[in-house]
Amino acid sequence: MQRLNIKVLSFILLAALLGVCPSAYSQTSEFYRGLRNEMVSRYIEGEGIKNQRVLSSMRQVPRHEFVSSNLKHLAYKDLALPIGYKQTISPPYIVAYMTETIDPQPDDKVLEIGTGSGFQAAVLSGLVKDVYTIEIVEGLGKKAAVRLKKLGYDNVHTRIGDGYLGWPEEAPFDKIIVTCSPEKVPQPLIDQLKEGGTLLIPLGERYQQVFHLFQKENGQLKHKRLIPTLFVPMTGRSEDNREVKPDPLHPEIVNGTFEVDANQDQKVDNWHYQRRVERITKEAPEGNAYLQFESDVRDQLSQILQGMAIDGSKVKSLDISLQVSYLNTAQGTKAYQKPGLIIHFYDKIRRNIGQAYLGPWMGSREWHQVKKTINVPPQSREAVIQLGLNGGTGILKVDDLKIDQID
Repeated sequence: MQRLNIKVLSFILLAALLGVCPSAYSQTSEFYRGLRNEMVSRYIEGEGIKNQRVLSSMRQVPRHEFVSSNLKHLAYKDLALPIGYKQTISPPYIVAYMTETIDPQPDDKVLEIGTGSGFQAAVLSGLVKDVYTIEIVEGLGKKAAVRLKKLGYDNVHTRIGDGYLGWPEEAPFDKIIVTCSPEKVPQPLIDQLKEGGTLLIPLGERYQQVFHLFQKENGQLKHKRLIPTLFVPMTGRSEDNREVKPDPLHPEIVNGTFEVDANQDQKVDNWHYQRRVERITKEAPEGNAYLQFESDVRDQLSQILQGMAIDGSKVKSLDISLQVSYLNTAQGTKAYQKPGLIIHFYDKIRRNIGQAYLGPWMGSREWHQVKKTINVPPQSREAVIQLGLNGGTGILKVDDLKIDQID
């Protein structure tokens, strides 16, 4: 019980940093319907999702039924939330983005790898003919199966097993959606994808992933690179075969100079959950590019995130530096919504165990360097860097972010 309370409190703290305040919530269906409508309007449609069928499904599926009772007050915020077994339920925007990307059709047979809470499968349920979903964590998969049945998602079929192998008895599939990240596309999934079918999957190193969209043509995959993201790894055979593994003894920032934009979409590579940020390629203080965060609406997300491995028992402290400039920046409606850099530390079971801060950067100031030495909690095994206005307003420019380990 103590562990659960610590975990819940840590996510509430992270929610607060992202602009969420828990309060006493009514349990009526009408109340939750109102929250869903607000969620879709603000976090999904407001962030660019246009498919009306997807928006309708997101308005209908009760996300609060897919999280623990202690986290129901956060269910309709755009947050990943813990569901046990070191797993999370994806933020609503990501679920909507993935659903829209595969363009679900009423006659589709869809395979999902990584059932998790069952929320993604539930969203797909009303959009396609059948959903087949596989979860490798037995306890998680059984709970999801019971939940989906109780809520009446009768066209969702569940299985406990290694998603790497797919579901060959039910192949081929019109669409395959993967909600965990392998290093490479598992061959069984390619084999089980229907000719002309679509596969959406986050690929890459443990903390450096990108959504990839594949279409099968003449037995071969036609490929399109999409946006950076961060998912839990695909465990089982996929993780056993992983060639590039993170080094927690040498934590590092990737593309901290913001120079790399491989597909030239003006979104900086290697950083995920990008909100109201633009990569500017002129008059950079270092190199050829910098990032500019801009928002004139308080409590609105304007940020980027990046994860990394770090062993706090070996890495005691870090030197952080970056170039910063800001114009008319101010905090949001809450005191903690301030422009700056936050590092969230997590232990081996992904509990949030502390934060470190640079900032706040408020008011107006030309380009200058900011430096700080931070201590790393000894239990740390992962960290997530959050950089931006963080619910504040104004214009924030950043460049040349570096993290150096102190021996």
